[in-house]
Amino acid sequence: QVQLVESGGGLVQAGGSLRLSCAASGRTFSSYAMGWFRQAPGKEREFVAHISWSGASTYYADSVNGRFTISRDNAKNTVALQMNNLKPEDTAVYYCAADSGGSRPYSAAQLIPMYDYWGQGTQVTVSS
Repeated sequence: QVQLVESGGGLVQAGGSLRLSCAASGRTFSSYAMGWFRQAPGKEREFVAHISWSGASTYYADSVNGRFTISRDNAKNTVALQMNNLKPEDTAVYYCAADSGGSRPYSAAQLIPMYDYWGQGTQVTVSS
């Protein structure tokens, strides 16, 4: 069992930055791949970023590639999402998720059913 708690969301102007953090409970955190997803009002939840259990592999959605960076600290059971050059279309609730698969190809890493545990989400609002 893994419990996930996100933090770091808030209101920021376009062009600004935010750093989201996800704290995980459980001694097996280091064996899980981790992902970030987001859901805007009236839209489906969508993939944002993925990091393998070791941190060696990372994937990003095209919409955030080059602006967002996912990282993890297995010693602290945390995963982070650094978001730079934010745009109004980045406004959404952001969720972290844990995948017991450990490491996935990109085609699988972006799929919601691959993830076993989800946090409650943190709101990010980007004003224009």
